[in-house]
Parts: sequence; C-alpha cells; structure tokens
Amino acid sequence: MSGCSTCSTSSGGTGGCQNNGTCGTSDCNKMNSFDWLSHLGIPQVDNFDIVEVKFKGGRKEYFRNVDYLSLNTGDPVVVDVPSGHHIGYVSLQGELVRLQMQKRKIRNDDNITRIYRLANEKDIEKWEEAKNREIPTLYRCKQIVDELGLQMKMSDVEYQADNSKATFYYSAEDRVDFRELIKVLAGEFKIRVEMRQISLRQEAGRLGGIGVCGRELCCSTWLVDFKNVTTSAARYQNLSLNPSKLSGQCGRLKCCLNYELDTYMDAIKDIPSIDRPLQTEQGPAKLQKTDIFRKLMWFSYNNDNDWHSISCDRVREIQAINEKGQKVFNLQVDKADELEDLAAQSTRELELLDKKFAKKKKKKKKRSKDTRPTEGEQKAVSQQGQSPKPNRSNEESGSSDNTRRPRADFQEKNQSSTPQPNRENRRKKKPRNRPNPNQKPNVNQQGAEPKSSPSAQGENPQEQKKRKFPPRRNQNPNKGSNE
Repeated sequence: MSGCSTCSTSSGGTGGCQNNGTCGTSDCNKMNSFDWLSHLGIPQVDNFDIVEVKFKGGRKEYFRNVDYLSLNTGDPVVVDVPSGHHIGYVSLQGELVRLQMQKRKIRNDDNITRIYRLANEKDIEKWEEAKNREIPTLYRCKQIVDELGLQMKMSDVEYQADNSKATFYYSAEDRVDFRELIKVLAGEFKIRVEMRQISLRQEAGRLGGIGVCGRELCCSTWLVDFKNVTTSAARYQNLSLNPSKLSGQCGRLKCCLNYELDTYMDAIKDIPSIDRPLQTEQGPAKLQKTDIFRKLMWFSYNNDNDWHSISCDRVREIQAINEKGQKVFNLQVDKADELEDLAAQSTRELELLDKKFAKKKKKKKKRSKDTRPTEGEQKAVSQQGQSPKPNRSNEESGSSDNTRRPRADFQEKNQSSTPQPNRENRRKKKPRNRPNPNQKPNVNQQGAEPKSSPSAQGENPQEQKKRKFPPRRNQNPNKGSNE
C-alpha cells in the first residue's frame, strides 16, 4: 500500500490529503472511512486519543496518540508493533474511532500500543525497499510449497517497515503442517516468518477486483463482517439456482444475496402457500411463478405453455372453494355464466376504447349544383384576362361587321380546318427546302429543270404556305387572311 501522490506539500513534508477519507486516488480506495463529524465543530479538548491506522490490504488497527500529534487523514505514521515498528496511514480519528471500537468489540486498555511519530522521508525510503521484496518472495515461496507438497495456496506477503519480519497469508481447506516451510523461509530470506491463514473471502478482499455489477468488490471496499450465505436466500428471491451466477470471485455464494433478504421475507408473508395444484374444470392448475411485490401468481393447466396470472386474493378464494370439495370453472371465474358476463364487459370496454382513440375524419364541404359555373362562363372568365386586338383591316375597309371575334375561337377553327403538328413531330421531320423568289432555279447541264413532287404540283401555293407556316400564337390571326 502506498500513499497518495497529492499528499506531499511544497516544503517536502507530508501534510496529509485532508479529505476526511474521501480520497479518490487508486491507492487509498480500500476500506475508506468518511468522517461525518469533522464539520460539526466538536471541541478539541475532549478529543478521543486513539487513532485508526490502515495497512496493506485494508487491514486496520488502533493505536494511541500519546504525544497528541496533530494528525490528518492520510498521514503516514510510525507505530509500535510487537516485533519492531511499522508504517501505516491514518484512516480515522476522533469520536468515530470510539464507535468503531465498540462495533468490533475492542477494549480500551493497555494492550493498545502507541504512535511514535510522523514518518519522514528516510523511513518511507526504507519501507519502499522492504516492499520491493514482496513479489519475489511470494514467487519463491510458491515454489517451495510445491517442492514440499503442501496443500495450501499462498496469496500475499507483507513486509514490516523495519525489514525484520514478513507475514505470509495463505488459504487452505484443511489443517496444514508448515513447520518445515517456516524453517526453509527463515533460512533463505533471513527474516522472522509469520504464517496467517485467511478465508477465501478475505483473500478476495485483500486482492480486490471488479464484481459482475461493475463496482469494486464489497469485501475490499467496506464489508468487514462476513455473514453466512445459504441457497435458501436465493430461493426466497426467486433466483435461478445456477452456481456460476450465484458465486462470486472467491468461489463462495455472493454476500449481496443477504442484502435484500429481509425485504423479501417481509413481503412473502402476504403470499399464500401452494401445497397442491388448484382444482378447476379446465384441469389442475400448477404454480409456475410468483411476483412477490406485485402480488401476482402464474398458473398453467396440465403443464401447458400458456400461463395465467391471478392475484393472491383470488388464489385464496379458489383454495377455500377446493376445501369444500368443489371446483371452479377456471382461474378467473367460478361459474360459466360469469364468463359470459366477463366477455360482454370486455367487449364493451374495447368499444369504448375504439371510440376514444378513433380518428375523426374531416367532412368536406359539398358545393351546391347552382353555384357551379358552366363551360360558357368559364370561357368568358378566361377571355376577360386576355382581350383580343381589333382588326385593323376591317376598320380601313369600313366593313359593316363590327363584331370582334375572340382569339380562342379563331384558333379552334383554324385547328379544326388545318391540324397543327406537335413540336415533337415537327422536330422529328426532315427540314424542307424553302423556295426563294429572288434565287434562280438550278438548271442541269442539259438545261432541264429539277422535277417537283406531284403532290406539290397539284396543290395551291397558298395552302402549301399555310401548311409550311402555321400561324403562331403571338401573331394576329386576321393578318394572314387579309393578305
């Protein structure tokens, strides 16, 4: 265990992180304690003189502050141990230490050793050298255990700060005779050896890890007392009895199975006990599932795949009828007549829902027949926007017909007499040679003129001009006829 990187000050000393146990770095996250009395302004005169100190793996012990040193959470201190001195970090002080000692049933007597001083740089450097020996010692110890054939698992090694003693933590199912192992380790590493057996849960707490919930293990962060966990806790909570899902990293049942067990035990009091299937005319109904908090129970007829849910009160009613030697029609109703009433009620409810959520169609306004305009009125309205130009030739000739013919009527007549080719057809046709009156006709060497097509010879040239040059839309329709 090493200290925080933010604990050092600019003067070179170690003043502590002063976060009251809420340090967020990775080195101080095991068995943290929050001092919730630090901001209450308790007088310092009657301050409790015992301090809680944390060591490697979250191990905590209590020492007396005889010299009344001003300590902060996270300060490294040199403490007195039975075989020398060791270095740990202050984790808690004040009145909360008294409460923790009462919880762990530790007496405030002379067996509590003292704190020597705050650790200086020289003490920490010597401690770092001792910690660097831990991993090589652990690997070598595992090799010696295999050579001796001992049925034990070495999990961790902790050196004392004065480099005079090492504690070996191991786990084993049965009692192990390790006297020969201690002699070999003491002769090879030249230290005093202490062997300490721990349980599998304590081993997981010392090593740490991440649980299936995504958080750090409870045994490595805050859980101290390991209570007995049985499979009945999983049965009461309707959990599947799958060992791979119920066991933690230690190989034992998860400690979190006991967290909500009391709540389930209180809620299960209102659930009726089912000793035998419920007797109905549809067949015996067997219990398949129970929802404790919603107070619902699922049954199936003759082990069918269709489950039917009913309330706990309904189950009690059916049990009371079965005790009289009678059967109900099904799980929902007692008699067949009630089933018809239930079906009619359900259909009425569905109809009400359909009316409630039906989309209202917008009604289109119907126009009356008298208000519709006729075709003649539509043409008159369209002609008002474009008034035809007056015929100049008629005005000059002084003709008696002063009526103006609309442009649209003239175009309709012209289209009826001479069909106009479409633009697409006009593009597809080959261009014709237009005769030029000023140009002389081409004569061959023999003096013969080119022959024209018989269709062109028999037709009137005015009609041919009309076909070749249809009237344009923007052109005055009366101009071509006067010419």
